[in-house]
Amino acid sequence: MRHAPQKHMNDYLVRGMTMDGFVKVVAIRSTELVRRGAQIQGTTPNATAAFGRALTAASMMGNMQKVEDGSMTLQIRGGGPIGTITVVSDPQGNVRGCVTEAKVPLVEKYPGKLDVGATVGTEGTLTVIRDLQMKEPYVGSIQLVSGEIADDITAYFAQSEQIPTACALGVLVDRDQSVKVAGGYLVQLLPEAPDDVIDKLEAGIQKAGAVTAMLEAGLTPEDILGQVCGDLGVVFLETTEVSYKCYCSRERVESALISLGRQELTEIQQEGKNFPVECQFCDKVYTFTPEDIENLLKKI
Repeated sequence: MRHAPQKHMNDYLVRGMTMDGFVKVVAIRSTELVRRGAQIQGTTPNATAAFGRALTAASMMGNMQKVEDGSMTLQIRGGGPIGTITVVSDPQGNVRGCVTEAKVPLVEKYPGKLDVGATVGTEGTLTVIRDLQMKEPYVGSIQLVSGEIADDITAYFAQSEQIPTACALGVLVDRDQSVKVAGGYLVQLLPEAPDDVIDKLEAGIQKAGAVTAMLEAGLTPEDILGQVCGDLGVVFLETTEVSYKCYCSRERVESALISLGRQELTEIQQEGKNFPVECQFCDKVYTFTPEDIENLLKKI
């Protein structure tokens, strides 16, 4: 008998390899960070599922790139009612993000199954921007496959980075519109992986089934990787707590305002009213008085 998971367990991701060293694996429980993101953006269920999957994927991808001070941005623009989904991960896998349109109408594939592809749209692109602290960021972009996000991530790795990958993402939105569970996994073959390893992995993925069902049954990220890797076995290398984390600050907002230029700032100042600036990634509001704006004009 498995114990039901506790309500407020911290989100974390776990990284590892199969015993033979041919497959890199990562899995995440992202329930709390998806809840937080949905709360900040005020998303309706379809948008919650789409945004939550993107946050979950970005957390794993950001953690995998292992560059101090680097960051990874995932942008999904599918032409659907949600508009653009933008999510940013730090090197640990803490994420933040926003969507153009949070209030998306309910579209179901069948009762109880949200149609994420219809929300995101299928005509458009998935773009990954990796800031690896070099002069130029690395940018890879592909045409969307389904708008369901996991398949699109799989296609991105195959086409843009030439890494055979399997990605599964799940966000279960409860009847009361809250996030019940969220999580996912990413498995990647290393170049020398022999065919029998690939066959075993494909069989394990088939047998494990949908990630949402596993999460709902109380399986941990470790359990999920155990199921997916099956006979190949897993060695866990690292566990990292992750959360929804914004890096906004008054200084950053000031820099953004200064970059508007003298003319726009002067117009704002002449209105003589307080000027609130809301962070797009979190619910913080920075208020600038006419005096504050005047000081910024002096800095230009």
